[in-house]
Parts: sequence; C-alpha cells; structure tokens
Amino acid sequence: MPPAMTDQLDVWSDPGLDGDDQVTVDFLLPTGIYIQMDVPRESTIQQIKQMLWKQAQAYPLFSLLGEIDSHIFECVNQAAVHEELEDESRRLCDVRPFLPVLKLITRNCGRAERLLDSKIGVLIGKGLHELDALQDQEVKDFRIKMQRISEEKMQRVQTMSWGEWLHSCFPPQIEAGPFEDDRNEGDIKITMHYNQSQDTASLKVSLSCTVAELMEQALRKWLTTHSSEENKGYLGDYVLRISGKLDFLFGEHTLIHYKYIRSCLLAQEIPHFTMVHCSDVMAMFEHEISTIGAVLTRKSSNPPLPLPPKRRGLSVSAIFNKVQVRAGLFHGTELLCKPAVSNESSGRSEYVWNRTLEFEISICDLPRMARLCFAIYAVMDKVKKQKSTKNAQMNKYQTIRKAGKVHYPIAWVNTMVFDYRGQLKTGDIILHTWSSFPDELEEMLNPIGTIQTNPYTENATALHIRFPEYSTHPVIFPPFDKILEKAAEIAGASDSMSMGRGGKKFHIELKEIMERDPLSQLCENEKDLIWTLRYDCRENFPQSLPKLLLSVKWSKHEDMAQLQALLQIWPRLHPRDALELLDFNYPDQYVREYAVSCLQDMSDEELSQYLLQLVQVLRYEPYYDCALTRFLLERAQTNRKIGHFLFWHLRSEIHMPAVSVQFALILEAYCRGCIPHIEVLKKQVEALSKLKAVNELIKLGTIKAKNKTKEAQLKEAMMKCLRQTGFIETLSDLHSPLNPQVLLGGVNVEKCRYMDSKMKPLWIVYHNKLLVGDTLGIIFKNGDDLRQDMLTLQILKLMDILWKEANLDLRVVPYGCLATGDRTGLIEVVSSADTIANIQKNSSNMAAAAAFNKDALLNWLKDKNPGDALEKAIEEFTLSCAGYCVATYVLGIGDRHSDNIMVCSTGQLFHIDFGHILGNFKSKFGIKRERVPFILTHDFIHVIQQGKTGNTEKFGSFRQYCEDAYLILRKNGNLFITLFALMLTAGLPELTSVKDIQYLKDSLALGKTDEEALKQFRQKFDEALRESWTTKVNWMAHNVAHRS
Repeated sequence: MPPAMTDQLDVWSDPGLDGDDQVTVDFLLPTGIYIQMDVPRESTIQQIKQMLWKQAQAYPLFSLLGEIDSHIFECVNQAAVHEELEDESRRLCDVRPFLPVLKLITRNCGRAERLLDSKIGVLIGKGLHELDALQDQEVKDFRIKMQRISEEKMQRVQTMSWGEWLHSCFPPQIEAGPFEDDRNEGDIKITMHYNQSQDTASLKVSLSCTVAELMEQALRKWLTTHSSEENKGYLGDYVLRISGKLDFLFGEHTLIHYKYIRSCLLAQEIPHFTMVHCSDVMAMFEHEISTIGAVLTRKSSNPPLPLPPKRRGLSVSAIFNKVQVRAGLFHGTELLCKPAVSNESSGRSEYVWNRTLEFEISICDLPRMARLCFAIYAVMDKVKKQKSTKNAQMNKYQTIRKAGKVHYPIAWVNTMVFDYRGQLKTGDIILHTWSSFPDELEEMLNPIGTIQTNPYTENATALHIRFPEYSTHPVIFPPFDKILEKAAEIAGASDSMSMGRGGKKFHIELKEIMERDPLSQLCENEKDLIWTLRYDCRENFPQSLPKLLLSVKWSKHEDMAQLQALLQIWPRLHPRDALELLDFNYPDQYVREYAVSCLQDMSDEELSQYLLQLVQVLRYEPYYDCALTRFLLERAQTNRKIGHFLFWHLRSEIHMPAVSVQFALILEAYCRGCIPHIEVLKKQVEALSKLKAVNELIKLGTIKAKNKTKEAQLKEAMMKCLRQTGFIETLSDLHSPLNPQVLLGGVNVEKCRYMDSKMKPLWIVYHNKLLVGDTLGIIFKNGDDLRQDMLTLQILKLMDILWKEANLDLRVVPYGCLATGDRTGLIEVVSSADTIANIQKNSSNMAAAAAFNKDALLNWLKDKNPGDALEKAIEEFTLSCAGYCVATYVLGIGDRHSDNIMVCSTGQLFHIDFGHILGNFKSKFGIKRERVPFILTHDFIHVIQQGKTGNTEKFGSFRQYCEDAYLILRKNGNLFITLFALMLTAGLPELTSVKDIQYLKDSLALGKTDEEALKQFRQKFDEALRESWTTKVNWMAHNVAHRS
C-alpha cells in the first residue's frame, strides 16, 4: 500500500474552493510516446481518450496506433493495483488514479466481458483480477460454480414475460393472517393518481375487493370526469403502484391482505395509489433484458496481476526474548482435547522450534469442522504491578501460567484441519497471523476468530507449520451416507431400551433445562442427561435442538454419527428458532444445512428483517461454498429489495481484511446473477463517492474557517459544488440506498446544508421522482460507524412487529439507517419532526429555563394539531412514548438528552442516535450522568394526561401499555439474545463479548416468572418517575452547553 498523499483532495475533489476544474495528466502511449495534457476533472474517460487522440496526431508514430476503440486506459488506483478502465462512461474524478498518469494499452479480448468485469470490480470495491491473482483453488472453484449458476439464472430471466419479471423483481407484500381493527367498517377511502396526469380521484371501496376491481372502479371514475377522446384505455393496460414508491399491487388477493393497506388502516391514513401504464413497465423490462443480452456470451480473459507486494521481514525481538506457541483443536467453542504447547524459542528476526505438537485425539474422531487454533506469545518474568497506565493494553491480555512467569499474547491465527473438499491437510503451510485480540480468550487461543490468514503479509508475523503425511493416499472425511451407515450400525448393536423415554422425574428436570435462555451454561451432568434423553427432546422439546448440540461429544465419531441420524428425523423448526443454529457454537456442516432449510420457510419480508445477522454469520462459515451463501444468493436474485440490502451489507465491510475475499466472491456472484441491477447500484456508489468528496471539502474548509463569514463562504462553496454538472448528473435519478423502492430525482440544492457536529454530516434534500411536490431528506455521514445504530433500529423494528402481532401498535418510528462503507452511511430524515430541545428552547428566552417548561411540548402539539386533531396526536404520543420507554429500558440505550428525542407533528415520539447501548451509560468523574432506567419526564406525563393534573385514567392506560409491551418482549427474549449473539464478531464497540448481552437477560428478567418480572419492571417504572428531576437537570445542562 503506497503512503497516503496529502493533496489527493485537492487533485480530485476540490474544485469548489479554487474554481480550477483542470488537472495535469501524463499519458503513456504504446508507441513509447509521452504526452502531458491538461484535462477537466469532470471529463469522462471516453472524452479524455478523444482529446488524447486529437493531440497524438501531432506526434510521431501516430499511424501505428490504429483504431481508437482498440485501446483502453490503464492506471494505478487508490489501492495500488493496476486497473483497466473498460467503463469509459466514468469520470476521471470518480476513477481517482493514485497519480494522474494514464497508460494507453491495447484491448485484448471480448469487450462486453471485460466491461462487465470492470463494472463489477468498481462496484464491489475490489478488482476481480485481485481474485484471479490469489491462485487459490477454492476461490477458483467457487467462482466457476457461481458463474455457471448465474448464467443459468440470467437465461431464465430472458424467457420471462414482463408480468413474470415484475412479480420477480417487485413481489407484493402480503400478510395472510386475519386483521383486527375496530376503527374501520369494511370500507376504505383511497386516493388514486393517474400516471402522466395531475388528476386525482377519491374512491371509497370495500376492503374485500381485489386490485383488479379497484382499478376498474378507478377507470370508471376517470370516464365520469373526462370526455371519450381522453379515454385512458382498458383495465389490462395498467398496473397499480403505491404512489411515491416502486412498490406494486397485483394478484387475486383482497385489499385487506396487502401490507400497505393494513399499515394505512393502523395509522388512520389514506392510501395513495398510481395507475401506471403497462408500456412504462415494459420499457423497464426491455431495458433489463437488453442489458443481459449484451453481456451473456462470455470469452476467457487475461486480466493484469496486481503489483507485487514488498517483501520485508518482521522482527519481534526488539521487545521479547522468549516466545512460545500454543495450539488447540476446537469444534466451535468446544476444546476437543488438551492444548499442545511448544518449547520456548529465543531469537532475533526469526524463532524456530522444530517441535512436533501432538494432540490426544484419534484422526477418526476429528469432526469435519475441526479448526486448529494457534497463539504466539512472549514469556516474560513476572514483575511488580505498576501504577502506570502506559502498558494498559499489555496488561489486558496478561495471563499468569506459572509462578514467576507472565505470558503475553503477540499474535493468533486459525486454520481448518480439513480443506474445502473434505481432505485432511498435509504438507507445509505459512499462516500470516493477526495481532488484535478479542476481550475473551480460550486458553489464550481465539477459536471464534476467522480462519482466513492476514492478507497484509508485509506487516504480519508469519507462522510456518507442517501437517504430517498420514497415508500414501489422501485422508478424506467420510461422505454423509457412510456416517448414517455408522449410526445404523451403532443403533443395531445397542440395546433398544437405551433409546427409551425417561421417567417423570427426569422429564421435569429436562423441561427446566430446556426452558433456560441461550446464555445459560450447561454443566456436564446436564449435558449427559440431555444426550441420554435425546429422543425425548425430539418429541417434547424440538426447539431445544441447540442445547442438544451443545451436549454432543464432538470428539467421538460414534456420538457425531448418531446425532446426524437423529437430525434426519428432527421436526422442522420455526425460522426464528433456527437462527440460533447459525451461531459460532454450531459449526457442523449438516446442522447449518438443516438451519438453512428451516429458513426457506421465511417470507421475503421476514428474511429482510434478519438479513443483517445472516450476513454477519457468514464470517463463521469456513468455506466459501456453503448452504447459507447459496440461500442468500438465491433469495437475493429473486427479490430485488433483498438483493439491494445484501449488496450494501456486504459492500460496507469489504474493507475488512478478514472477510474481504469472502464478501467479494459473494458480491461478484450476486452481480453476475443480477446483471441489470449493476447499473442501478453503480449509480448509488458513485453518488455516495460524490457526497464523500463534498463532506471532505467541508471538513477541510472548517479547519481553516475562523469566523461566521468564513462559514457562510464554506456553505456557498458546498452549494457551488453541488451545482456542478458532474455532481448534478451523478446525484440525480437514482434509487435511494435507504429504500430501493424510492426513486430520488434531483437535489434541492437551496435546502441542503451541513450539520454542526464533529464529522460535519451533510443534510441533503431530494425531490421524489415518483411523487410530484414531495421531498425526501437524507443525512450523509462520513467518519461515524453507523452499524450500531443500524442494529438498534433493526431491533426496534422487530419489537414493533412483535407488538403488532400481539395487536399492540405503539406507533414506533424505525427510520432508515444504512452503513455503506468504512465509517460512512446514510440516515433517513423523518419529515415534520423536531427535537425536544428545539421545542423547549423556542418556548423560552433562556436555555436553562427551557428544560423546566412543562407546557412547551403540549403547546407545540396544540399548535400543530388544532381542534379535534389534538386528541389523536396525544394518543399517538402516549402510545409511542410507551413503546420507547420499554425499548430503551430493555436495550439499555444511554446518552438520552433532549437533542436525541424527537416528536413528529402528528404526535409520535421517537429516539435517535444510538451510540451507547446495553447499559453502557455515559459518566463523568466516575459518576453516571443517567440515573434513570428510561426517560419519562413530567412534561411527557403532562401531554399524556392532556394537560390535566388529575387525569389518572390516561396515565393508567399509558402504564398498562408499558407493562403489556414489556411482557410481549419477554416472551421473545431468546430471539433478542440470539440476534445480538450473532453480531458478536461484527466489531461493534459495545458488543464484543457474551458479557455485553447479559444486560438483555437482566433487563428482560429471563429466568423469572412473569409476576416477578412485572414486579421488577414496575419498580423501574416508579424509579424513572421519581428520579425524572435528574433528567431535567441533565437537559438543562445540555441546553446551556449547546445553546446557539
């Protein structure tokens, strides 16, 4: 990796400050001619090539160049890798060569294929020639297999009708169950828009009518107000779209079964639909089909190799004199046998042991997913504990192993014992290690860590190991049918009574064990009981499969075989229960295949809800080709919305070395299986790159700005930048990364601004392309990790779903949030909403007094909701306040001040900014700032009680909402624990170990009865009420510190 250039911003992204839109580029021609030329930053590669061609005519040997289309440019990109610029529609400022040098080379294979490879490489953030250069047979086999599957998928799409394509890309969201709502009488009022017309019609239709019947009534309504010459055509000429979104309604379902209709009924809002002419949809379809046809026929290519890495030895002898290696065999987190330890080695640049590490386990007992984990550590003499904090990081990992000695971890690395084909590894292997350690280590080893070696070989300690040759023939793990044969053999030889059922006493004990939460540890006696009564578990506690799997002795091939046979007759689990089986504790291939088979029952909507976790557990998959990867690709390629979010969840972490290759392979496979989606996603990636350039411009200018005048000039520079042709074209007409069903039109530059927080987020306002007059706000953040916010909002949305399933709608506002890259992402702006701080400040001339004005919030709602509307707004406030009181308590959300609690003009209260979760509350001078379980201030109660101090009925209803909501979440406690556990390796700052998840177990009072849990919650409720004055004091301090 080359050193960072301090003037990169000035070269590629800073025309707004100095007005200079030219950059000097050096061109190297294949004839040996060198040309230097000034070109516009905003020029496309094609335009630059034409400019060069014109200039080259004045130089010698021009005639030898031949045709212009037979050449392409090559550069060294920001990752120090040769990149061929096949996609000549890209702008130079978006390509961002490491140095402004372009080399003209001869194009040497089919253009369509190379163009596709180039687009995919740019899109996913990793050049495909980097994957070619790995020379890894597993990578090669996976890519060949995925390419074949993807081409077959694209060929099937080519045979679809436009209707089949529409259903495949935009399937309607259906909810099959009964809908209970007393507020409607079987009819619904609908507003119908007509495509390419400003006209609208108001219709009242039955909830039991179909989409076709609704459209027929809408056409009749049109004819009553227009002449026959303006006839809109026949019913079959139209499809029905939700106004403002690419979300269609079709099929034979009645209106009440569509999710959009139900959400409108619950919110008491009028649904808006648009009649779209089929020709518009067919144009979209034909464009996609032509895109597929242009690239489907492929030829082999020979992409360039990346620049060779520099070879440099690494020395640790400057710090440590004696080094040891510890190795352990693991299956998940289970240590299969006693770890092996090398002798101590002394050295300077290298440490050599020449020692055989032996493990007390037979090869036949090695499970298929066994991994060999290494830790390299220094052996130092024990010294007196010093008060200095300089070596705090070192002390964190110190483990005393014997008297007078301290073992300090230097590096770790893991590798599988069997390769991806099931063959026992043999021969020499060099493992490049990792130096960052998790909070929890097992025998100084890190079994939960990746089995990928560190790609940054330059700066990584290299461990050279040799697997012995056990036989003249390769040792292959037995195929599945042989495992089942072994299980049948064991069953035939054993006493059939051993499979009998346990007595009543054992059944009671088993029931108690199985009802424990996933964090509860099992002792050896309990594991033995579960294994002995495994057939009872299958019949009476099928959802307890995870506990049975933890009770298997994976170091005995006989037990493993019996487990696999039992798994074949195990009842299918509910998808929510099956999620736990994808945790690191359950690495067995067939167990994970069983779990994925259970996920097949998930609807697209439910799969979207858990997609964040499903992407994270890909880290636990040791081989690229696995059931989970195939499942995600299959579902993503048949639903454009799932594909969109799968792309961004993978793309946002492509920079992480441990998953870079794995995620790049999945992204490549997705793109090849959904070729038309490439251009859509490419547009989003380019837009985000432009927004990042604007943000960096603001940050650079802010450093230099010293007064208000300079800040005004900086804002003007930002707006000037957004008005440039290159920015306008790139930022306009794209699908929103936050919601692919929303089409963003142009940017409303006058309403854009940058925010005053440290990272200077951009507040960007867009026109909604699908709804005239509608605007959408997006916050672009660069420098903040949004993944924790994304997780918290996902859990809030899940809580909302669970409450609604129990017929409790608490009006939660789970706004959109999406991480798009390394510390970059987007947040949806909730329209017509303001912070509590602003509402209070606007009601008082003094910032200190504002926090204590209990009438401010109620007066604000009265102003926004005159007359009869106020009662509904207060009800919205009451319900949403109950929901967020419970949610913030259960999740331990901290740093709650008046600037991160907001209220919509319609009354819905909601929280933002989730930088502190799971009880990680802020403190100062060792004193916790927040002393309440959740925020429930007297001005909130004042609104709930409609401004009447003695309105105990309304407050009683609010309290009941809170208690009902809490008990519903308790019933789903295991699901919440599982979802957080699946995120443990994501690298979130406040979710690094199982200890962090313990907060959830305590807040939900898992292990207690409902009565005991409710008593605990009521105590917390009273505490929040009693100590609410401390919240007001904190808010007063916050208002004073942040007064404008």
